[in-house]
Amino acid sequence: MLDRWLHFSGHGHVTLSPGKVEIGQGILTVLVQICAEELDLAPHRIRLRPADTAHSPNEGVTSGSLSVSDCGMSVRLAAAQARQLFLAAAAEQLGTPAAELQIDDGRISGRDNLTTSYWELAGRVDLARTADGSVAPKPTADRSRAGRSLSRIDLPDKVFGTRPFIHDLCLPDMLHGRVLRPPRPGARLAALDENAGAGVVALVRDGSFLGVVCRTEAEAEAALARLAHAARWEGGFDLPDPGDVAGWLKRQPVETAVVAECGAVEETDYRFRRSYGKPYLAHGSIAPSCAIAHWKPDGLWVVSHTQGIFNLRDDLALVFGLPVEQIIVAHAESAGCYGHNGADDAALDACLLARAVPGRPVRLQWSRADELAASPFGAAMTIELAADIADDGRVRCWRHEIWSNGYVARPGRARTPALLAAFDLAEGFPLYISQDPPLAGGGGAQRNAVPIYDFPQHLIVKNRLLTMPLRTSSMRALGAFGNVFAIESFMDEIAAGQGLDPLEFRLRHLSDARGRAVLERAAAMAGWAGTAVAEGRGRGIGFARYKNTGAYCAVVAEIDVNADPRACALWVAVDVGEVVNRDGVVNQIEGGAIQATSWTLKEAVAFDESGVTSRSWKSYPILRFAEVPAVKVEILDRADLPPVGAGEAAQGPTAAALANAVFGAIGVRVRQTPITRDQIILAME
Repeated sequence: MLDRWLHFSGHGHVTLSPGKVEIGQGILTVLVQICAEELDLAPHRIRLRPADTAHSPNEGVTSGSLSVSDCGMSVRLAAAQARQLFLAAAAEQLGTPAAELQIDDGRISGRDNLTTSYWELAGRVDLARTADGSVAPKPTADRSRAGRSLSRIDLPDKVFGTRPFIHDLCLPDMLHGRVLRPPRPGARLAALDENAGAGVVALVRDGSFLGVVCRTEAEAEAALARLAHAARWEGGFDLPDPGDVAGWLKRQPVETAVVAECGAVEETDYRFRRSYGKPYLAHGSIAPSCAIAHWKPDGLWVVSHTQGIFNLRDDLALVFGLPVEQIIVAHAESAGCYGHNGADDAALDACLLARAVPGRPVRLQWSRADELAASPFGAAMTIELAADIADDGRVRCWRHEIWSNGYVARPGRARTPALLAAFDLAEGFPLYISQDPPLAGGGGAQRNAVPIYDFPQHLIVKNRLLTMPLRTSSMRALGAFGNVFAIESFMDEIAAGQGLDPLEFRLRHLSDARGRAVLERAAAMAGWAGTAVAEGRGRGIGFARYKNTGAYCAVVAEIDVNADPRACALWVAVDVGEVVNRDGVVNQIEGGAIQATSWTLKEAVAFDESGVTSRSWKSYPILRFAEVPAVKVEILDRADLPPVGAGEAAQGPTAAALANAVFGAIGVRVRQTPITRDQIILAME
């Protein structure tokens, strides 16, 4: 309904209520910009209502780099429809044809200096009607704000501490909760000395779910420490051999599927065969997950930094056997996460604890160790590539095979819940094994596995694991990070094997004009041809079109390997179609490239037979401010083309460019991330 999107006030402002949420990517600023453009308003007149299931449109999950192309275009269409309704009402009031009316910051004027406004007409225009997308938005030539930068609307209040994150919320009579996790995935609570719970408001045990509710956070932390000593766990999943994750992946039961096939690909003695891999990755959100739950007489109220308020509501309904109408999930901001971290799990934890103290809100916060060890991971991947070369030096036949867990175990997508505590309850649910959407829906482990290059024959095969001792789900770019790292590394290896320039070799296989343009622009930015680099430094290039349907991105990286590998500079060229907020696109590409640098050079989940051992920043290092490379971004604006997201385009190209730069520096090929000094030495050996 149109009134779920927009509300016009008689006091000079419009409330916009989108279904997508702010996770640090700046989407709310872009939506304000789009709405103000279509309604001919100054941006300050647009107010945003935080998403909640009671009032907001259901836009699914904020994911997949789809917020601008989906939500942004929905806002544009909703605003266009509302604008037409107000013009029709103004035409009737002023006795002037709607086509002759002008709107300037909400003031509607016609002939003979007759005027009215959105605010004057707000009570007369009924928006309780279907948002049908029937009204065409402004043509591109008439847009004055698109393509320009609008300052982030959320940053001033964050800088000055007046915009609360979920951790800052303090409700009347609020209690505090903590949950004790098993030391090993899949372990069951065998025994508990319940005297350890003395003095707490509530000790909550349901099967192997164990937590406390206390008056203060300090009391909750102390009680949790006592529980840790009083609990005895047994069993658990058999974890992979940390020294042979690639071999372990290939030994597991799998569901095998042909992702794509072009031409008659035959088993042959391929001239080039290589194997690449990536480890399990943690989101590493700077703040640990947090949630607030309150059982009221009329139902359950939850505050969460989930990326899918309606999906979370659906899973909570499954766990508690409630109609969805009796659950309200409201969004509050937290530390950013591109993917599925512990936010949804923390929400169920809070609900289970709050059920023990009905009528009082309970705030549940995870520890740093919980965040790094209990949140879903990005899946480890092994990727085997093979290529045969024709007499003219071009790739004739290409084969790509993946072994990986699935990349999607978000809530609200199955008949059983995908929330962590749901597996631990006395009347619990089976562990939800991560799935992969079909390629038409963006794919999961197979995302970006189909080459964008002009190969006459290719065969892409995916082996999705049917066992999941380490829980995996969505992480920024999903399988595209590993697949593009492998493809672009392999392209470099084939070029080097024939004594060809890597850029020229790519262009020889690429007819896509937009792809060629970003490659050539990134190369020009970096001075690819003829630029000398210092000893111990090298340059490499990487390229992809995200999902083969989204943003084009090419990266040139310069790396220093004189000591620990350090990214010195990244030159990035990107094509996202129509640019709505230029600064927002640059921010997204910079952020993606920097996170990809951290993944490529630093990050890997550590574990042994006892469980996950990377439970702090010391054992799970991420890129520090002093290690951030200089990043230069240039945008190839295509105002005539539909906009696509920028949030995940840089991940794979950056990883490949860094790996190729290591080879450029010392002639050593590292095919497994993270590319550390130890990995380089291993590759040398």
